[in-house]
Amino acid sequence: MRLLRDFRDHIFMKLFLLLYVLLQCEGRESEFSYVTCGSLVKLLNTRHNVRLHSHDVKYGSGSGQQSVTGVENSDDANSYWRIRGKPNAPCQRGAPVKCGQAIRLTHMNTGRNLHTHHFVSPLSANQEVSAFGENGEGDDLDVWAVQCSGAHWERDDAVRFKHVGTDVFLSVTGEQYGHPIKGQREVHGMAGTSHHAYWKTMEGVFIKPSSEPARHDEL
Repeated sequence: MRLLRDFRDHIFMKLFLLLYVLLQCEGRESEFSYVTCGSLVKLLNTRHNVRLHSHDVKYGSGSGQQSVTGVENSDDANSYWRIRGKPNAPCQRGAPVKCGQAIRLTHMNTGRNLHTHHFVSPLSANQEVSAFGENGEGDDLDVWAVQCSGAHWERDDAVRFKHVGTDVFLSVTGEQYGHPIKGQREVHGMAGTSHHAYWKTMEGVFIKPSSEPARHDEL
């Protein structure tokens, strides 16, 4: 049953992405190199070669919230995150994300936001990172600032995500879980930046900047 459910979810994701492309966006094209608001992306930790991932599996310690991990499999449908503005500060659909901009990353399949707080992570004793909220709405601890070197977040750049509320960096240092998520890596927040804290966009659907008059679509 588990294999059947995973196969069904994989097919659903493929169909969803195809429809998403046809209706409102375009894929990776050379003439537009920025990551934009509303885009649906997979994020790769460049040091450990794992993608940011979540699933409806709760931590057995700490907050007990939905776990966030890193996976090597590039085809996993549970590794898609949507780029949105912070609460009460809409992010214009298709607008390039600025370096330093505060955003939320919403897990597509569960609707929960990338989140951290003062709980200890289960393997490394750093700061726990979880997925929190319902239907894309959580709290102020869902907000991360994109740190990059230019004016805007470019698709090919390795960037860092600094948590606005607690000042930690989204990181992976290689610790692996056992059952029921055997082989997946711990994702956590670290107080200092290092080569473990760099992420790059990989697979995804990137919203094209609109040539129409600006609308305040809340994302």
